[in-house]
Amino acid sequence: MQCVTSTNLKEFPLVSRGKVRDIYATGPDSLLIVTTDRISAFDVIMDDPIPHKGVVLNQITLFWMEKFADLVPNHLLATDVRDFPAILKPHADMLEGRSVMVRRAKPLPIECIVRGYITGSGWKDYLKSGSVCGHKLPQGLRESDKLEKPLFTPSTKADLGAHDENIPVAEAMRITGEALAKQAQDLAIGIYSHARDYAAQRGIIIADTKFEFGTVKEGLDERLILIDEVLTPDSSRFWPMSDYAPGRGQMSFDKQFLRDWLEEIKFSKRPPAPKIPQAIIDQTRAKYLDAYHLLTGKHLGV
Repeated sequence: MQCVTSTNLKEFPLVSRGKVRDIYATGPDSLLIVTTDRISAFDVIMDDPIPHKGVVLNQITLFWMEKFADLVPNHLLATDVRDFPAILKPHADMLEGRSVMVRRAKPLPIECIVRGYITGSGWKDYLKSGSVCGHKLPQGLRESDKLEKPLFTPSTKADLGAHDENIPVAEAMRITGEALAKQAQDLAIGIYSHARDYAAQRGIIIADTKFEFGTVKEGLDERLILIDEVLTPDSSRFWPMSDYAPGRGQMSFDKQFLRDWLEEIKFSKRPPAPKIPQAIIDQTRAKYLDAYHLLTGKHLGV
């Protein structure tokens, strides 16, 4: 499989080019999503890719979407390049393993984050106020402590290059409407709880994660479906259970490894991105592949 940093498909119009994904309109109700090997940290896209990272992200998402298909509908239309429009056949090698055809949905204007452990920005908020997104937490928690119950901690959706901001659940309900926000909250906590229990059996702690939901028209009604990526090393914090110890930051299977290196070199968290040493690229790639293997029990042929 190729290492893909960017795409330029002339057959369909480009809808968006995000930090990782290139999205094309293949029809009035369908999209092609290509997950590239770009990697971002602190909302800055690095110049150096992580080879085959996009394949890992796409395949992990497909694994979870299939696993939770009975719990929540998703946007998938086709996952095999052989089922894509014939006009894309010349690009089959590039698209293989890293692309999907999906139903077009209207994304919710909030990030649906679930935290099972106190870490990251949630830990910083807790130190300042004793709460996270309006959830008052017990005193005396340590960094990386497991929370009594998973918390729904939504955030704003920032433009590319800007930072999301944590918001109270009440504010999320104001933005999306109470019914939609409540449904998203229940689905997010339910999916996370099932995934956390499954991953624990495979030696992985899912500390927190971010879900994307969108609405689609069904007759006169709107239906909430699961879209974008699901429980990947980019949208979640994966910790090895064998090394877990509260009271400190944790080792990870996700891009936190790259963030830690950037912190060590005192990266300004603004472009331009620094050159990533080959050793950091190789170790980051290995962590993504390890996460896929542990979760699925399979090896990717990359």
